[in-house]
Amino acid sequence: MAISPKEAMAMAKEAGVKIFDFRFVDMLGTWQHTSKSASDVDEDIFEDGVGFDGSSIRGFQAINASDMLMIPDPNTARMDPYAAVPTMYFICNIFHPLTGEGYSKDARGVAQRAEAYLKESGLGDTAYMGPEPEFFVFDSVRYGSSNESAFYEVDSEEGFWNSGSDAGNQGYTIRPKSGYYPVAPHDTLMDLRTEMVLTMEELGIPIEIHHHEVGTAGQCEIDMRFDTLVSMGDKVQTYKYVVRNTAKKHGKVATFMPKPIFADNGSGMHVHMSIWQDGKNLMFDPSGYAGVSEYAKYYIGGLLKHAPALLAFAAPTTNSYKRLVPGFEAPVNLVYSAANRSAAVRIPIYAKSERSKRVEFRCPDTAANPYLLFAALLLAGLDGVKNKIDPGAPADFDLFEASEKELRRIRSTPGSLGEALSALERDHAFLLEGGVFSTELINTWIAYKRTNEVNQAALRPTPYEYYLYFDV
Repeated sequence: MAISPKEAMAMAKEAGVKIFDFRFVDMLGTWQHTSKSASDVDEDIFEDGVGFDGSSIRGFQAINASDMLMIPDPNTARMDPYAAVPTMYFICNIFHPLTGEGYSKDARGVAQRAEAYLKESGLGDTAYMGPEPEFFVFDSVRYGSSNESAFYEVDSEEGFWNSGSDAGNQGYTIRPKSGYYPVAPHDTLMDLRTEMVLTMEELGIPIEIHHHEVGTAGQCEIDMRFDTLVSMGDKVQTYKYVVRNTAKKHGKVATFMPKPIFADNGSGMHVHMSIWQDGKNLMFDPSGYAGVSEYAKYYIGGLLKHAPALLAFAAPTTNSYKRLVPGFEAPVNLVYSAANRSAAVRIPIYAKSERSKRVEFRCPDTAANPYLLFAALLLAGLDGVKNKIDPGAPADFDLFEASEKELRRIRSTPGSLGEALSALERDHAFLLEGGVFSTELINTWIAYKRTNEVNQAALRPTPYEYYLYFDV
C-alpha cells in the first residue's frame, strides 16, 4: 500500500522521530546520506527535496554543474535500527534542480524506467527478482597498499588455519569448501544471522532462509523472498546495511567482496527472475523443458547472448574475476540447464508451480549495484523475447567432466573486468531501449571502471608476485 507524504510525517510523529535521514545510491552501488533535524522537515520536503554536491559523488557531476537534488520516496520510510536517537530514513531519487528532470545516472531511476519499459513493451507487466546475496563475516581484517608495501590479512575463529592456534582454539574450525550447512559448534554465526534476519523483517524484508555457506571463515547466506524490480533493489541496499551494522555491533566485520579468501568459494548473488502479465507467469509451461515456456527460453537466449556485456554490471570489480574462474564451481559456462549449478543460467526444478517457476542467472556477485543489475538483466531477457533468440539445447551434463571438444563449443564469461567492459562497449544497444539506460551512464561506467579500477590494479605488484618473481 502506497504511503502519502502526510502519512509518512504522521508515522514519524507517532514514533517520536528527532532526525530524518535521506539516502541515495551512487553509481557504483553505495548508499550515501545526509540528515536533518525533525524541526526542519515538513511535507514540503517530498516536493522541494534536499540539495547536495553532485561533484563529490563518484561518477556523478563535474564541479561546474554540481548542484543536484534528492527527492525522498515516502513509501520507503523506515526507522533506523542502529541510530542512537529515533531516526527515520527515506530512500531518494536524484533530479536536476533547474529542469526537474530525473538524473540519467541515478541507478534507482534506471530501475524505475526498466519497470515502465516492461509495461510499455507489451511483453509483461511485472518483473520479479529474487537475489541470493552471500557474504563473509570476519573477526578482523587488515590491509594496506602504498608505494613500498602491500598486504591483507583476515581472520575468523572458524578459519581452518586456526586449528593450530593456542588462543582459545577448541578444534571446531571449518575445512575449506566444507562450510555448507554444518550445525554449531562449527557454525558460530547462527545467532548473528538470526539477529540480521529479524532486523530485516522489522524493516519490511520477508526472509525465506539463512544458513552458513560453503566457505570456511564465516561465509553466510540470507535469502529474501522475491519482489518487484525496484522494491528488490531497495531491499538489497537495506540488506547490506543491516548485515554490516549488525556485524559491527558484535565486534565483527562483514564484507560483500566477491573473493576475499584464496582457494575457497567466493561470494555470489545468483538472481532468480520471472515475468508476469495479467496475473500469469509468462515463464511457466508444465509441458515444456523443466516446466518453462518458449517465452522463458527466448528470455534465456537474451541473457546468454548479452552475458559478456552484462558482466560489466553483474561482476563489476577486478576481484569478481577471481571468483569466475573456469574449472571451479563458479558459473562461467554460457549455457542453460535444469538444476546444473555450473551453467550460467539454471532452471530450478524443485520449483514446479506457476508461482515459483523462474530462471536463475548465476554469474552476478554482491559487488553489483542492484538497480543497474536487475534493469540490465530484464532488458537482456526482453531483447531475447522480442527477437526470439534461441538459447540452443540445454547442457544437461557435468560440465566439469566434459571433453575438450565439448568445451570448445561452449562460450565462457569474460576473464577479467577489462574484457567485460570492452564487451559492454561493443554491445549495449539493448540497454538503451525505452530510454532505460543512457549513453552517458554507460560511457561514465566504462571510463570510471577502467581509470580507477582496471588500470590501477594492473599497475600494482602483489605479494604473490614477490613469491613468484623476486629471485628471477
